[in-house]
Amino acid sequence: MPLTSPSYGGIEAGGTKFVCAVGASPGDLRDETRIDTTTPDETLSRCIDFFLAREVDAVGIASFGPLDPDPPSPTFGYITTTPKPGWANVDFAGTIQRALNVPVGFDTDVNGAALGEYRWGAAQGLDTFLYLTVGTGVGGGGLVNGKLMHGLIHPEMGHIRVPQDRAVDPYQGACPYHGNCLEGLTSGVAIEKRWGVPASELPPEHPAWRLEADYLAHALANFACTLSPQRIILGGGVMDQSHLFPMIRERVANLLNGYIQNAAILDRMDEFIAPPGLGNKSGVLGAIALAERASGER
Repeated sequence: MPLTSPSYGGIEAGGTKFVCAVGASPGDLRDETRIDTTTPDETLSRCIDFFLAREVDAVGIASFGPLDPDPPSPTFGYITTTPKPGWANVDFAGTIQRALNVPVGFDTDVNGAALGEYRWGAAQGLDTFLYLTVGTGVGGGGLVNGKLMHGLIHPEMGHIRVPQDRAVDPYQGACPYHGNCLEGLTSGVAIEKRWGVPASELPPEHPAWRLEADYLAHALANFACTLSPQRIILGGGVMDQSHLFPMIRERVANLLNGYIQNAAILDRMDEFIAPPGLGNKSGVLGAIALAERASGER
């Protein structure tokens, strides 16, 4: 056992800002900074300078995507086909590793947040669960049988299709690839474009929230049937509207209609669909958990 606590670096990489932190657990976060997402060269250089000044044993990156999380792949650690201008085909993990010369863990922002919740938050003790973030975009990840979800690349749960009644909601959708996919209908960007104001400015009684709950509930009912998670954690800025949770739970129960006979859904829906245990720290703590794994400590 080490005599001193390890020093892990975490990067929660988002389309508008990066959060960089040093620590080892929720109770041991020693330093943190926020960096505006500008060009790859400028943004990654600022991340590197932050960690060089603090000496870390490993770094974990939980990043927006799409990206390549497959270690044998020649483009492992790259952000790939992102619509974020200037960031497509950027060697994110490799740039960090070469500059700092430490092990680097790399995954999606939502898989990272899921890992953080698994280590220290609302998914402790579970081996199969989902983490869905609803914010500027919509993304999903999680663990199945104790392993982070990967496959051809990684889950893209924000881009599934959900039913839309154009007589009720004629909005065409905000996704640049698919229009009215889940992200295109429920993201913070979609809410603001549809209603003309940011989600944070809409009162709880606004019809936007019933529509939002309906779309999200359809997605969650589909995920419950296809992936059979023990819990679904909903994070992201849009989910800061706490009145959304009871509406979503009620609608999911209605959609499932008693088909899944398990007490988690029948009697404990408030635990089955839950907010993050780590609050808005899920992402950066998940990045630290990725660093912990990359270092071989767990």
